[in-house]
Formats: sequence, C-alpha cells, structure tokens
Amino acid sequence: MRTQVGIVGAGPAGLMLSHLLHRHGIASVVLESRSREHVEHRLRAGVLEQGSVDLLCRTGLGERLLREGLRHEGIELRFAGESHRVPMTELTGRAITVYGQQEVVKDLIAARLAAGGTILFDAEVTRLDGLDSPDPVVHYRRDGREEELRCDFVAGCDGFHGVSRGAVPDGVLTSYERAYPFAWLGVLAAAAPAVEELVYAHHERGFALYSMRSPQVSRLYLQVAPDEDLAAWPDERIWAELRVRLETVPGWSLTEGPVLEKSITPMRSFVVEPMQWERLYLAGDAVHIVPPTGAKGMNLALADVALLGDAFAAWYDHGRTDLLAGYSTTALRRVWRAQHFSWWMTSMLHRLAHDDPYEAKLQTATLRYAATSRAYATSLAENYVGLPEV
Repeated sequence: MRTQVGIVGAGPAGLMLSHLLHRHGIASVVLESRSREHVEHRLRAGVLEQGSVDLLCRTGLGERLLREGLRHEGIELRFAGESHRVPMTELTGRAITVYGQQEVVKDLIAARLAAGGTILFDAEVTRLDGLDSPDPVVHYRRDGREEELRCDFVAGCDGFHGVSRGAVPDGVLTSYERAYPFAWLGVLAAAAPAVEELVYAHHERGFALYSMRSPQVSRLYLQVAPDEDLAAWPDERIWAELRVRLETVPGWSLTEGPVLEKSITPMRSFVVEPMQWERLYLAGDAVHIVPPTGAKGMNLALADVALLGDAFAAWYDHGRTDLLAGYSTTALRRVWRAQHFSWWMTSMLHRLAHDDPYEAKLQTATLRYAATSRAYATSLAENYVGLPEV
C-alpha cells in the first residue's frame, strides 16, 4: 500500500489526525493493533477542554457530543469537612464537557469510514524503516500476512507501549519521568450521579473523585497503594470507602448502584523530547503521559494532532517546512504547562505521605487558598478548562 501519511494507532490522536488530513485533502492510512470493538469500548478519559470541544465541533464531529455530552461550568473541592465550588465559566468564560474518550473514538471512526477513509484494525505494526529517507515504510502483520505501508511521513500515535517511539535511534530522545507513590482504583457504576459537577475530595484516608459519564452512570475513583490488589476490593468495600471520603458535607449522601467495571491505574508523569525525528512525528501518549487528576491526557493528544494537521497541510499545499520543523517545540510548550498543572493538582489533593502532618497542613492551606482567592481560583480554572494558547 501507498499513502501520504501513515498513522500508527487508532486512538483519539491517530483518528483525529486522519480526520484533519482528510479535510485538507491529504490521504492517510491508520493502522491499529486491536479490534474495532476493543478501541470503541476501552474506558479512558472523560473530560474535554473547551478547545477540544471547539475542535471537534468545527470539524463536523459535534452533533452527538453537543447532544449527549455534559457541559460543566465548575468543579467542587471538598476538604476539612467543607465544600467549595470553583466557578470556571464565571472566571474564564470557558467550560469543560464530560464525554467519554470511547465516544470520541466512535464518532471519529464513523466519520472516517463514512468519508471512505482507511482504518486497518487488527494490524500489528512490527517496525518502521526508512524514517530518515523520503520513503518511510511501516511494516505490519494482518490476517497472518506480513504487509508494508509506504508513505511520505509517519505519525506515531500508538501510545506509551507502541513501537513508534522505539524506532528513534538511541541518543536522540531524552525522557523525563516521575512515578507517584499511589494509584487510582476506578469504578464505573450504574448509579445516577448525586452531583451535577465533578467533586475532588481531599481526605486523611486519601483522595477521592466523583465524576460521571451520563445521567445514569457514575465514574468514581479512590487513591490506593501502587501495588494494590484489585481482588481485595469487593464492591462493598469500595462503596464503604467512597462514603467515608466523599460524605464529608452535612446532608449529602452517595448514590450507589451495581459496579459495571473496576480497574487500578498507576500514576506517573512522562515526557519525551523532541517529539519528532526525521520523517517520524510522535503525538499523544507515545511521548507524554500525565496523572489524570488534571484531566489533560486526551486533550493534549488532540492539541498535538491539531498542530500536526496544520503542519502537514502547509507542507503539501505550499511546500512550507517551518511548521513541521517547529512541531515539537510548539507542542512541548502546552505539554509542559499541562504537566505542571497535573502535578500541582495531584500534589494538592492526594495524601503523599500518611505520616507527614506538615505536608497535610500545607495541602489544606493550598486548597483553602484556591477556594477563597479569586486570583488563585482563576489560575486553577483557566488551566482546567484549557488555555487557548500556550
């Protein structure tokens, strides 16, 4: 096969890039190692920044998002038996929308297939060759056969464990990484949310987050040890711990329901620089990961490929090389801003060391400042809803 841009990975980054390229009249082929059913149903992020919503809407992908997504104009901070709302829209004029990543993926797949796009599922990319030449080759295995995709450029959107980043020669990339001493236990429950906006709770037993996916489905998280055994958390224990950490406001109670799914997610920060080498351009989790506290993962991926889409269009339409050459530098400005915000939210809300009362007092002081200072709350809000430009 031959195309202009070969895209490895059918997550939000790869699919959105293919969609954007199509709108510019640029051909692409998306290769995905998993099945369509798998990528359309794997649970990931659920919060879209204002900029991500705007991107989806202006490129023709907003119909279901605007109909089914839950627009939120604030978040709630709970700590020390108190509840404080951060009025994000009042402070910034912008909002966030709760709309699961799997729904974004479904919309993108439907749009690409309706437009005649090529997405090859169950296509395992095995290696990338010729990245330092005008004729890169993506080798993949599908239906038991070894195949090749030849292209002008390769976009590596295949996540942290994909092959794309590993195709860069040793010594070119520099990694920055931090592992946190806790994880999140997440549950999806068939329970109508008891709140209208996300609740971030700081508690002496650990952090808790009350989120939702629809008016009938809640998404909840608990801070646990990084090596926690999921089998040690039957549904009854999960609900009991959620009640302890969330029912700290007089008169408020948790809505419970059947647990549909549960998982444990390690918490880490990761950035690779640069995000490009020769004819390979990396985007999304392939080059950066943030702890989910700041709700930035999917939004960063979409921001990456928005830049790449414009850069490829400038190259094919006008022969310009400056946007492709500057892709990494431009993208990393937003990446590091999001890294800092995610680290700040994580450090403020989680119990970092249960035997350090000084640290706990600092966290409470920081939360109270965010709850009472309009300037500090505005800083939180503008980062949470997404900065228009970085």
